[in-house]
Amino acid sequence: MNNLNGKLALVTGGASGIGRAISLELTSLGADVIVHYHSSQKEAEELADEIQKNNGRASCFGADLTREDEVKKLADFTASKRSPSVLDILVNNAGDMIKRTPFESMPLAFIQKTMAVNLESMMLLTRDLLPLLRKASGASVINLSSLAGRESGGAGAVAYAASKGAIISFTRTLAKQEAVYGIRANSVCPGLILGSRFHEIHTPKEKQKAIIENIPVGRAGTCGDVARAVGFLASEYNGFITGISLDINGGVYVA
Repeated sequence: MNNLNGKLALVTGGASGIGRAISLELTSLGADVIVHYHSSQKEAEELADEIQKNNGRASCFGADLTREDEVKKLADFTASKRSPSVLDILVNNAGDMIKRTPFESMPLAFIQKTMAVNLESMMLLTRDLLPLLRKASGASVINLSSLAGRESGGAGAVAYAASKGAIISFTRTLAKQEAVYGIRANSVCPGLILGSRFHEIHTPKEKQKAIIENIPVGRAGTCGDVARAVGFLASEYNGFITGISLDINGGVYVA
């Protein structure tokens, strides 16, 4: 059966948008979920309450994952949830484009911030949680990349696209390195996913319409589309899949 009963999962940026949908999907499959947040404390607490009212198990923890000391605090909190300390599922979802910025005038500080938010935070947290993941029986790491990491993030998204491309490479390397410990590492690459703040902020309505017109399946994606894919990669059905980048874009990009 495709269930996660008895598993512990951590979802970064798990309070809203795609992260929220993933948190709900994993709890629907039986997992206990830690909802990480940075600036969305109210949303995280409301989500944890909602899950608990529906007989699920959830807790939340706030941390700025660009700060190494706060990453360690989240890792310590995760370790405290089980005795002996173990983590079955890590979903590195947190990230952002920050804003669209022309490459020719892009400051170094902006490049560094983009890499810190999207890539470095993911690497630091995964590093600090490796001891817990290695002790699990077949742990799963799922990293959120993007269609931008496959082909392009559009105008003003050079740094974002580069960070998301690096996530794909990081995932493949992690999969090779950690296979000996029974850890599977995969990434998902969403295209236009509506229902979250990301495209509301970074993709104007007119651009969204133009993109949808060129999606072969004839619609934009939903947060649920991504969450179900993550649920599969986290589940026991995925016992032999590692190192892949799963495209969720309605046929816009076909590898």
